[in-house]
Amino acid sequence: MSTKQKTVAELLNLTPEGRYDYMIEQVKANKVIWSLQDNDGCVMLTTEDEDCIPMWPSEETAALWAVDDWKDCEPLAIDLDEFQQRWVSGMEEDDLFIAVFPVQDDLGVVVAPYEVDQRLTPKSNKKH
Repeated sequence: MSTKQKTVAELLNLTPEGRYDYMIEQVKANKVIWSLQDNDGCVMLTTEDEDCIPMWPSEETAALWAVDDWKDCEPLAIDLDEFQQRWVSGMEEDDLFIAVFPVQDDLGVVVAPYEVDQRLTPKSNKKH
């Protein structure tokens, strides 16, 4: 797995699963996950089945979504510890899902918060 930073154009061309993997890698490295907020709170998206909060790996990628209906939104940095301690359980209680690294024409992978939390939590302290 490369730690080289990908360009935004490269990221936008990844598959939804590729963006999910990239986001997990970046959140682990930077200890922060990004969403968007406006005066009413976090941006929400609705699929046919789920209400979602979109999340991104960086301020720059979150800001790409702040256009049209969301032009008044600003990227919101969520510390990894706060996400894992407060957001995951709160979103589960509210039956909210995460839209992982959506891009303009693709909502991305939609997963339960605990699934993202599991991928962010090291299985052990050893590397193999």
